[in-house]
Amino acid sequence: MSDAWPASMLVMLLAAAALRLWLSLRQERHVRRHRDAVPPAFAARISLAAHQQAADYSIARTRFTRIALAVELLLLLGLTYGGGLDTLHEHWSAHADGIAYGMGLIASIALLASLVDLPLDAYRQFRLEARFGFSRMTFALYLSDCLKQALLAAALGLPLIAAALWLMQATGAYWWLYVGLLWIGFNLVVMFIYPLWIAPLFNRFTPLPEGEPKRHIRSLLERCGFDAGEIFVMDGSRRSSHGNAYFTGLGKARRIVLFDTLLERLAPAQIEAVLAHEIGHFQHRHIAQRMAWALGASLLLLALLGQLLEAPGFYHSFGVTHVNTAIGLSLFALVLPMLAFPCAPLFSALARRQEFEADAYAARMTSASALATALVQLYADNASTLTPDPLHSLFHDSHPPASQRIARLQTLACQPHAQAQGMTPEAQDERHLPPFSEPRRIA
Repeated sequence: MSDAWPASMLVMLLAAAALRLWLSLRQERHVRRHRDAVPPAFAARISLAAHQQAADYSIARTRFTRIALAVELLLLLGLTYGGGLDTLHEHWSAHADGIAYGMGLIASIALLASLVDLPLDAYRQFRLEARFGFSRMTFALYLSDCLKQALLAAALGLPLIAAALWLMQATGAYWWLYVGLLWIGFNLVVMFIYPLWIAPLFNRFTPLPEGEPKRHIRSLLERCGFDAGEIFVMDGSRRSSHGNAYFTGLGKARRIVLFDTLLERLAPAQIEAVLAHEIGHFQHRHIAQRMAWALGASLLLLALLGQLLEAPGFYHSFGVTHVNTAIGLSLFALVLPMLAFPCAPLFSALARRQEFEADAYAARMTSASALATALVQLYADNASTLTPDPLHSLFHDSHPPASQRIARLQTLACQPHAQAQGMTPEAQDERHLPPFSEPRRIA
């Protein structure tokens, strides 16, 4: 192996980090440049003060990501060219061997990364989010969350690592196929148990009480022919004032979850439209598509790793002198996120196409106007910038920019749909209204 290879890999890592830094600087400049004027499409719904707060929040978060990037890069360089992986190997090889050695090595890297990230996460929670009025986290609750997350990571992650290392040793040249199937199976199990046993460790989930929101949701589910199981309200306000809604679980564990903050801010017809968007993901089989992409990508990456594990040049290119399965797996997991970042626009484009399809489904089944006004309310409540840098957004955002999404919904609101006869009277009344016909402003 040429001595130029380590230098070349270092240049590639630094170039990927420089790309992320450049995009971050573009984002800050673009948001700041558009801070003093609300985009015309939103001027009737969002006040200048709310727009400026969103801009300031976006700038603060963007600056924070640059600090996080620097810490991430330093940790990566320390573990690779700085000799961290070799040091961990020497420690664990003196105390364990086989699968126990691999588990100790990988767990040590995960623990080190968590400890490095802890001050950053605490700053984000107690300073950045609190500065803009979003964080409601108490120190006691934060410590409780950290402890639970650590125990869960150990309970779920250590057996997974042990099983993967055993398969890599026992199944020959096609170990990557078996490990890939193990990974997919693990994710399916987690999707099933998450709403039943994991999520309740962190939040309270209570059935949605009878009333107008539940009536709207039941009507929507009947029109869509969608069996979602129980509808729950989550006490998201314990930690943050951000609002959200989601579907979770598989089979009989499937359920709709609404944040209590969302119920406080959206009208029943708007909640119905937001949920119709989520149902649209299921009806278009987006979840199955994402799982298929994940399976394909996992198998391809594991097959690539299978070629690299036996190549000493792979290790030496990143300054690592010892060669074995656990180190190779750890090294691959460490460098892949940085080196793969330039491919982010491809996955972003696929995700955005799905978001547009789900929006169109919601416009057919409920009201494009109701969804548009709900989204604008959420943009305002969550201080989401309406003027992201297009290039930064292409790399970082899985959802289309607000201007594109609302413009598409405005077009859909003017189109007649055969499904309107099955809609609720309120939704039929709203269907042909422009999304911003109401004059009220969101503070």
